[in-house]
Amino acid sequence: MTVKSPPEKPVRPPILEKLPNYGTQSAECPRRAKTQLDFIMLAVEALELNAAQLMLAAIRDLGLQDILKSRVHLWRLRSTNPLRKFNQRQPLSLEEAKALVLVVCYLCRKLTVLIRQLFLGYQQLQDKQLSLDHHFRLAQYLTRFRSHFRARMNPKRAMVLTYSTDEKLDELALSLLTQLLLCTGTRGEERLWTSLFDGEVS
Repeated sequence: MTVKSPPEKPVRPPILEKLPNYGTQSAECPRRAKTQLDFIMLAVEALELNAAQLMLAAIRDLGLQDILKSRVHLWRLRSTNPLRKFNQRQPLSLEEAKALVLVVCYLCRKLTVLIRQLFLGYQQLQDKQLSLDHHFRLAQYLTRFRSHFRARMNPKRAMVLTYSTDEKLDELALSLLTQLLLCTGTRGEERLWTSLFDGEVS
């Protein structure tokens, strides 16, 4: 009789173990890190219409299914951002946040050409003192980001109110685009992870 051996668990990426915990007081992500990580993922969704499916594929490719278990679980983790309309009052563990960082950087590398094109286009518009709508693809990204942000964030929150105009949301979207550009390079995961804890490290 043939004895079936249990399926092997996928090997986690070594970088997951290398991202430091920065001496935080618990195994949970601080508020700022949760918010910023969700904003960054919102920017990826504004870049790529099929981002939700690509995130799930990235989770499989990276062997992170035991941390990011399903589409619903991924949504719940995103909803730990306290600025969301439907905020999940549950913690985001450091391990879960690290896994999300790996997914973001994995997708950014696949979108490297587009991210660099948009960043270069933005710089050229600034040099020529032209409005952002002169670059079709960049304007499309900004429009999608504004739409995603307003659909998902709670307008009653003070921080959300600071982004009440198109101009402020465009500034946020462009700053996030800069972060996505850093994610495309070597050690992108470490750079993104460190940026989430600026001001949080004691």
